[in-house]
Parts: sequence; C-alpha cells; structure tokens
Amino acid sequence: MTDDTYVHEPGAGRTAADSSDADSDDDGPDRRDEYPRNTPAETDAEFDWRGWLLVGAVVLAFLVVPGMLYVLPTVQEAVASLGLGLQHTYLVLPLVPAFLLGTIAVWSAVRSRAR
Repeated sequence: MTDDTYVHEPGAGRTAADSSDADSDDDGPDRRDEYPRNTPAETDAEFDWRGWLLVGAVVLAFLVVPGMLYVLPTVQEAVASLGLGLQHTYLVLPLVPAFLLGTIAVWSAVRSRAR
C-alpha cells in the first residue's frame, strides 16, 4: 500500500535565494521556534470566574432547562399562575440560556479583541 496523502510543509521547497522574497510572511525558523503559534500564552490558560460563568451557563442550558421542560406538565398550575400558557412556556424557557450564552459569547469576543 502506498502513502498518497499530501502533507503541507511550509518551508520544504525553499532555497536560500527564495527565503529573501519580499512576499514572505515568515521571519525564518528562528522566529518560528521563538513563539509557537498553536500554544496559548500562560495568561490565556487560566480558569477563573469567567470560566465558571461559562460552565454555569452550559449547565443551565443542557441540564436545568431541559429538566424544567420535562417536569413542566406536572407543574402546569404554577406556570398558569405566572400568566403563561404551556405552549408559551415551552417557547420562552429555552430562550433564557440562549440569551445568556449569547451574551457571554459577545462579552468574551469583545474582551479578547481588547487585549
């Protein structure tokens, strides 16, 4: 069996004359070894209250709200006392974690662009 897969090697076909081109985005092998692109900085590897906020939103979205939707028919009287019908509650209840996750995503994106 032959190995016919393509493997991209960015600097494999270059010679010394090719490396001095003006269109090269690469600063050479020394620059690449200095700071690898795919490893996060030490400050990015922290898991603080922002991480726990995201974990809480995911737990709310995937465990709490589906659990509430599961028991919703049994607590129909309590839902009716809030002024919502059963059909409206099925539509509104999943919007809570959706808006929460959307807000966290926008906040995270704005925060990462500010750095």
